[in-house]
Amino acid sequence: MKKHGKKYREAADLIEKDRLYSLEEGIALLKKTSTTKFDSSVEVHMNLGVNPKHADQMVRATVPLPHGTGKEVRVVAFVNDDHVKEAKAAGAVEAGNEDLIEKITKGWLDFDTAVATPDMMKNLAKIAKTLGQKGLMPNPKAGTVTLEIGTAISEIKKGKVEFRTDKLANLHNIFGKVSFDEAKLVENLKTYLKAINDIKPATLKGTYIKSISLSTTMGPPVRLDVQQVLAGLAG
Repeated sequence: MKKHGKKYREAADLIEKDRLYSLEEGIALLKKTSTTKFDSSVEVHMNLGVNPKHADQMVRATVPLPHGTGKEVRVVAFVNDDHVKEAKAAGAVEAGNEDLIEKITKGWLDFDTAVATPDMMKNLAKIAKTLGQKGLMPNPKAGTVTLEIGTAISEIKKGKVEFRTDKLANLHNIFGKVSFDEAKLVENLKTYLKAINDIKPATLKGTYIKSISLSTTMGPPVRLDVQQVLAGLAG
C-alpha cells in the first residue's frame, strides 16, 4: 500500500472519512487540503453507471468552462496551407499538414490537443495509432474536427474541456486552479457536471452518476453527495 507523506496525511485529516460533502463544502476543502508549493490544479473524478463497451452509452463531449482551467493548453492544427495563418493567429503552437505529420512520426508530441479540418483526416492515417494512444486524435464528437478551425482553437485555449469515459466508466478532468476564488470554482464545476448530466444516454437503465470526488494535484480526495449535487444543478 502506498505510503503518503506528512503533508498529505495532515490534509487528509481535515476530511471526515465517511462523510459525503456538498459541492460548496467540497470546493472549500480543496483550498485547505492542497499539499503543493505550486498552484495546484483542481480535479473532478466521476464514476458513471454506463457500459462504455456499448457505443450508445459512451459519454463523450466538450464543455466550455466559464472561467477556464487556468492551464495553458498547447494546440496543434492539421490544416491545408490556406488555413495555417488562421490557426496560428488563433493560438496554435504548430499548424500544417505533411510537414507536421512527419514531425510527429519522428516522435514530437509536445502538445495537449489536436484539431483538424475534415479534409485532413485521411492524411492522419499514418499517425492515427500514435495520436489515439495518447488520446490526441481529432474527433467530430469532441468538436476537434471542424471547418471553423480558428474558433475551435480559441475556445479550447479559453477553457473548453473534453470529457470521455474510460474503460471503467470513469471521468477525470481539471476544472481550475487552487488560486481561483471559490465562486469561480463552483461555477466551473456546476457547468461541467450539468453538461454531463444533460447527455445521459437514453438507453441507460439504473443509476447514471454513481460517485463524484474532488482533489487537488497530489492531494486527498473529497467525496461529494451525488443526490445533493444533482438537486443543486436543477435549481
